[in-house]
Amino acid sequence: MEVKLVARTLELIELFAQERRPMPLTELAQGLGAPMSSCLALVRTLVARGYLYEVRRRAGYYPTPKLHALCGSIQSGDPWMERVRPQLAALRDAANETVMLGKIQDGAVLFLDMAESTHPVHYATRPGVRRPLHTSAVAKAILARLGPAERESILADAEYERYTDRTLGTRQALLDEVERTAARGWAENAGESVADLTGLAVALDLGGEWYALCMAGPTSRVAERRAENLRLLTETAEAIRLGREA
Repeated sequence: MEVKLVARTLELIELFAQERRPMPLTELAQGLGAPMSSCLALVRTLVARGYLYEVRRRAGYYPTPKLHALCGSIQSGDPWMERVRPQLAALRDAANETVMLGKIQDGAVLFLDMAESTHPVHYATRPGVRRPLHTSAVAKAILARLGPAERESILADAEYERYTDRTLGTRQALLDEVERTAARGWAENAGESVADLTGLAVALDLGGEWYALCMAGPTSRVAERRAENLRLLTETAEAIRLGREA
């Protein structure tokens, strides 16, 4: 259940990230789909707290560096990302495909961090993106490490919307694929979320919690080099688990 004021504040931040320019109050209200009075109150609060400033009279508002500085301080204290981030960059450099660390959170896959491929055509995502369980190699890799009761609990409210003709359309189809994943030790999303996109993932235990390391990109590159990509994923996951340097 969302808290409306919190959701609207986050949407305001995301709107600035999307537009990347100063915006007057009328545009902010339109972008948020909010009443002018509510938007004005939100903006005034953020200005008073030092998170927004008016670039010049009637020229619009823009975030100050305060939010960026706070985010940097928060990230530097993350117990896992400081260990994982250099490894993600090294894995991306070795495969030149987009790589992510994800976990299952509240009925969906949550991407925690990523390193993006430099190929002109590549899989693009960002930290904080959520993906459906039934179309995610990350979900399959993690579910394969769990017992039947825990799997059922996670999938209790899952929906099975079809995105391509290869999407797993039922719980049983997903569970069958999870069993195959458990047997071979790695997971694959073969065009199940986006046609011609392949994702590979291996599970990773960090402090007793299951995460998964994932690589995704055009099928013509990722699937055709499956053996090499899985070797890189497995070696990187083990290095992260043991806390080695990238």
